[in-house]
Amino acid sequence: MFETAELGRAVSKKDFEEQERVLRTELLQAQRDLIAAKIPVVVIVSGVEGAGKGSLVNRLSSWLDTRAMEVHVFWDSTDEERERPRWWRFWRTLPPRGRIGVLFGSWYTHPIVERAFERMDAGEFEHAMHRIKDFERTLTLDGALFVKFWAHLSKEAQHDRWVADEASGRKWEVSPLAEEYGSRYDAFLRTSEQAIRLTDTGTSPWYLVEAANPRYRDLTVGRTLLAAIRARLKPTVSPAPPTAPGVVDPGPTTTVLDRVDLGCSLTKNDYKDRLDHWQRELNRLSWAAYRERRSTVAVFEGWDAAGKGGAIRRVIAAVDARLARVITIAAPSDEERAQHYLWRFWRQIPRDGRLTIYDRSWYGRVLVERLEGFARQDEWMRAYNEINTFEEQLVEHGTIVAKFWVHISPEEQLRRFEERQKIPWKMHKITEEDWRNRDKWDDYAVAVNDMVQHTSTTAAPWVLVPGNDKRYARVKILETLCRSLATALDEDLALPE
Repeated sequence: MFETAELGRAVSKKDFEEQERVLRTELLQAQRDLIAAKIPVVVIVSGVEGAGKGSLVNRLSSWLDTRAMEVHVFWDSTDEERERPRWWRFWRTLPPRGRIGVLFGSWYTHPIVERAFERMDAGEFEHAMHRIKDFERTLTLDGALFVKFWAHLSKEAQHDRWVADEASGRKWEVSPLAEEYGSRYDAFLRTSEQAIRLTDTGTSPWYLVEAANPRYRDLTVGRTLLAAIRARLKPTVSPAPPTAPGVVDPGPTTTVLDRVDLGCSLTKNDYKDRLDHWQRELNRLSWAAYRERRSTVAVFEGWDAAGKGGAIRRVIAAVDARLARVITIAAPSDEERAQHYLWRFWRQIPRDGRLTIYDRSWYGRVLVERLEGFARQDEWMRAYNEINTFEEQLVEHGTIVAKFWVHISPEEQLRRFEERQKIPWKMHKITEEDWRNRDKWDDYAVAVNDMVQHTSTTAAPWVLVPGNDKRYARVKILETLCRSLATALDEDLALPE
């Protein structure tokens, strides 16, 4: 693969200056067009050590309007990054729509380095490349443009570059990693070639650039980036979705919700005893999780007035305030709409040892966004796989994922709606939107059925909680959380007498 890179290409200083003026002007115009089209661009700069990747990034910064671009350098991870799943650091730095993100180092760096130094086996490396390919495909389908550059130097050119820098008194420009990485040139080359082959796709291609001559390298990268942006800006005709947004197929006549036993209940005395027991257990286990550096993500979904808020308050009451927080999900802000829908959830992932509760969650994509037409059919249908991948990455990091759907009957919901209209301190809980959603009960039931079938996995199963009796629902959720933590932490679980 690397043998195909054009070797020995050179550009004189005069030619470079003449071509640079034209290229820079065209890049700035293309950047303005990107802003208008609201297309995010991710530029990855990778390559052989000593290929001048830092200088190339600086050149791009000088050519582009820095008000609409960001440069992110990925090298050593911080404590904050190490305490979260690996992809957290990348999701939070993605460029919003209309901006260019230049990444010096990226999601490729760690697996390539680990494999080259034989700290990662072949299976782990291929799995990492599969994750990368899936990640880039997810963002590409959401409208992002990927332009990935590999700056190549032969082993001889790499050595000559370092010798020349040292002889000219510019040794300070040589990376401190040069000796360590240069000694494993062949291993890095083999690993990098495999990474490129596994992740070079039609929608997220790699561009190999000969880097022996810096001026040739920079012009080639600039022209390639310009061509990629122009190609992305060309209007295309998208096929119409199979069905109109928001339309729900009739689906099964019986859903998973029909099998939930809504007759479950607890007496007042049993409730007090069991609530006290499981809250004490949750407090103990949450501190055990903190000591073991295991984070927990608890997702609460369910019908309007199902009692999610009351259940969440009982969970929070059991956990030390330093360890837990609640994220309440509403309509996305302008900042959040400028990103992939999962971005706002990735950025809230808890640090190791903490508990984060999502009151509503990423499942809005396949529920309210599906039903209300905020997401096209192709968007919410691929969301099932995107969500499963997201949750798998949390679990792979060691995060405990608990997902609750609190189910009530239509009759019980109506009773609670009417109660809220009568009680002064509950009036704020009932809105016109709640009544509109109630009119779509059957459609939502089908969407919930699809959601559970597609996203209840071994790693992150759904728990359907009978909610007609609030006392039973609260205790059931507390007990389930305790059992999940005890299993993950290999802790004995105290049972109520």
